[in-house]
Amino acid sequence: MTGPAPVTVCRLRWEDPDAVALRTAMTGELRQRYADRPHDPIHLPPARVLAPGSVAWTGVAYTADATPVGHAALRWHGPDLELKRMYVVPAHRGRGIADQLLDAAREAAGRLGADRIVLQTGDRQPDAVRCYERAGYRPVPVFPPYDALPYSRCYALVVRSTPRRKAPVPA
Repeated sequence: MTGPAPVTVCRLRWEDPDAVALRTAMTGELRQRYADRPHDPIHLPPARVLAPGSVAWTGVAYTADATPVGHAALRWHGPDLELKRMYVVPAHRGRGIADQLLDAAREAAGRLGADRIVLQTGDRQPDAVRCYERAGYRPVPVFPPYDALPYSRCYALVVRSTPRRKAPVPA
């Protein structure tokens, strides 16, 4: 890995065109990685897919020239926040961008009051697993709805929540 890339992680709407383009690229890459398993789903069935309204935070990493190079999102999953659609453009991997996205997601989770971030990844994503473990995520049992995906691997990270400050009461 070279030194950290100078990126800025910006909070965006889930529907932002840069966020959508990065998620589309991620789906294409995953389909290639799992292409020899055409009968095994790589994503949940449409009826169980992520609803945009459930997303609590979406972050996109931008280079100094405003090129979007990474994506991460958080949605509520019971009392936890779930990391969703973590992705770095292949040409920008190995530069610390994933670490910066994970840091931004952890900070957002703390501000949102979560005690834990959970995530699901697949067995053919060892680079992602290494990144998550390096960031402190630890394996946990596969949790619903990912028990429907045969090659799921699930992880969790304890988050120190940041108490929200109460607004000062006027005297």
